[in-house]
Amino acid sequence: MPLERPSVPGFTAMRPTPLSVSVIVPVHNGGAAFRACVEALAVALGPSDELIVVADGETDGAWRGLPTTEAAVETVVRRVSGGPAAARNDGARRATGDVLFFVDADVVVPPTAVDHVRRQFAADPEVAALVGSYDAHPADPAFLSQYRNLLHHHTHQAADPSAFSTFWTGCGAVRRSAFLRLGGFDERYGVPCVEDIEFGYRLAEAGDGVLLDATLQVTHLKAWGALDMLRTDTLKRAAPWTELLLRRGAVEDSLNVDWRSRASLLAVALLGVALGLAVVSPTSALLLATGAAGVFGALNASFYRYLGAIRGPWFAARAIPWHAAYYVCAGLGFAVGATRHVLRPRPAFEPAIVAD
Repeated sequence: MPLERPSVPGFTAMRPTPLSVSVIVPVHNGGAAFRACVEALAVALGPSDELIVVADGETDGAWRGLPTTEAAVETVVRRVSGGPAAARNDGARRATGDVLFFVDADVVVPPTAVDHVRRQFAADPEVAALVGSYDAHPADPAFLSQYRNLLHHHTHQAADPSAFSTFWTGCGAVRRSAFLRLGGFDERYGVPCVEDIEFGYRLAEAGDGVLLDATLQVTHLKAWGALDMLRTDTLKRAAPWTELLLRRGAVEDSLNVDWRSRASLLAVALLGVALGLAVVSPTSALLLATGAAGVFGALNASFYRYLGAIRGPWFAARAIPWHAAYYVCAGLGFAVGATRHVLRPRPAFEPAIVAD
């Protein structure tokens, strides 16, 4: 950011030019949640910013009649859905801001979010991207929605910023120059899965700093169902993430793939072994199950203490079997992803966006 020129006779002081922010929201039949999302953004945007909504094969017309805001507003209508990676790239091609701020269509940002992003990038030129997290107040009151969103919140809030090497499009911003230089998101991900994680790895490999900003928090509006959650964890997260890690030939130590998560997966696998062993040797099975359960509880004690503190002991106790099921899905997803990696190797990434 240019510095203000000292006051000297004969010269006019030059004030810093604030960074402009382009907020990009892909939406596919977003309904009331999407309307709440853009209404919050309308308050957060400034006159130098812009809002780009990409209606990706949408049929419910929620993108029509967007709220009035000081910022410029553009709507891109894609008649055939190509997935969020392609939709975000489409929005980025049209963006003119210094910073691209990606926001999911089912989150509500606080009024200060855009200015907060602007200040963070202005304060540190070395930061190429930053991500926030869901807050601790998910909108849907159902137990599974509360548990799932609090898991995400705790994972991001407890992560080691110095070991952070990924990106998140639920609430994540990146300098436009860095995004264009890296060619955008991989559009071969036709459904929402790990396209943002893959982009984050390329950012890190290019030597670009990614800031995990614990103070940037958004409210998630999604209502989770059991089958949707288990299917997402297995096929849209664990499986493609496994393929991505195997293709890169590197093991990460952050977020959902840190050592604690890998050890938790092993503990849950041993519980499964104990269940099978019960037919042959009940005593051995009991000993193995007790030890594995103890290790699993110890590894995740901080999360359960957190749930107990903000939702009570009964909520924390109910979360434990669902948390174990989460690792079962991770194990199944690992098997699926590893098999795909062997039978169907993925070609190298080809940039969808070419820098000027």
